[in-house]
Amino acid sequence: MLPEPGPVRLLAGATLINTFGNGVSMASVALFLTRSVGLSVRETGLALTVTALVCLVSSAPMGYVADRRGPRGVLLAGLLVLCAGSAALVTVQDFWTYLLVGVPMAVGDAAQRAAKGAVIAGAVPADRRVYTRAYLRSVTNAGIAAGAAVAGIGLAVDTRQAYLTLIAIDAVTYAGAALVLRRLAPVPAAPKRQEGPRLVALRDRPFLAFVVLDGLMATHFGLFEVALPLWIAHRTDAPRWLIAVLFGINTTAVVLFQVRAARGTEELPGAARASRRAGLALFAACGLFALSGGVSMPVTVALLVLGSMVHVAAELWHSAAGWGISFGLAPPDAHGQYQGAYAMGMQLGQMLAPFVVTTLAVGWGAPGWLLLGATFAVIGSLVPPAVTWARASAAAHGPTPAVSSRTP
Repeated sequence: MLPEPGPVRLLAGATLINTFGNGVSMASVALFLTRSVGLSVRETGLALTVTALVCLVSSAPMGYVADRRGPRGVLLAGLLVLCAGSAALVTVQDFWTYLLVGVPMAVGDAAQRAAKGAVIAGAVPADRRVYTRAYLRSVTNAGIAAGAAVAGIGLAVDTRQAYLTLIAIDAVTYAGAALVLRRLAPVPAAPKRQEGPRLVALRDRPFLAFVVLDGLMATHFGLFEVALPLWIAHRTDAPRWLIAVLFGINTTAVVLFQVRAARGTEELPGAARASRRAGLALFAACGLFALSGGVSMPVTVALLVLGSMVHVAAELWHSAAGWGISFGLAPPDAHGQYQGAYAMGMQLGQMLAPFVVTTLAVGWGAPGWLLLGATFAVIGSLVPPAVTWARASAAAHGPTPAVSSRTP
């Protein structure tokens, strides 16, 4: 349950603190902007979309900075930017002042995400990197669940002071995470490449093919978070409280089984096979969800619970596969930007997910569920060839020469 003393334990402690604040923020920021600041629902959606786009396009460049300047320093800087930005949210008065605060926060978020991957690559032995990401994801789910529960108290009070209190909690957790990570030994900066482009991750076509496939697979998060609640509420006779039960099953399974599900994905072949399994499991889950409409309530509930269990198994395999492949395909001197590029795919998939899954699953019904499931199965089956292509390309080009540089 508790990792050995050293980098993994420090990362886990910082992650628990940080994601507790993330849970508070995720549950409250939209209502803060609409009910406290006074933004319309449309303005709130647009503001959050703009900041998400900024985070997406900043991911690989911030990863490059982490490689060149040292990932621990960039990680700490990103957390401190987020701390200052969260504190500055109390000054937001309209759409434009939110962007003045939110855009720098999005860049800081991109920096800390990419830098964390590079810290893991530099501070943890290669055969423990996927385990570390899996353990941190378990911790992340526990932290977010606890933070969301605390946010529920503030949302129930529903006053400006309550929302400001939640914002202050989020800001403090960023500072607390940075304080823990100061104890982490610095990870040396990668040497500067002697020739070739700086953002090599964005020119690595086989790796980008994997990133696109992985990002499309990541739309399954929207499947569970957006489409399934709407499906239960509007297209089945299941009780609406079942939505909370299914979310509880998902969160608990991730906390308990993510590390176990990641076994065997430390090497590229095993990770590629896990991605294929994830696609097939998503096909099965979508089939079960499709069958849950138009049947008696006990059968509906049983199909939804079973489908959610199959879905979370796919989620665990998909996450572990992405970590193994993104670490395995990255050159030793470019883990930051490769982790940033990998995050771009995930962010793109999560941005596309609400529209895609609601249109197909909720709008088209059972045929839409089956189409989504078949698409996931095809995407998962394409990942192993993409990984084979990437390995062949890396072997053909060989390592890029580099010159030494001093660690800042």
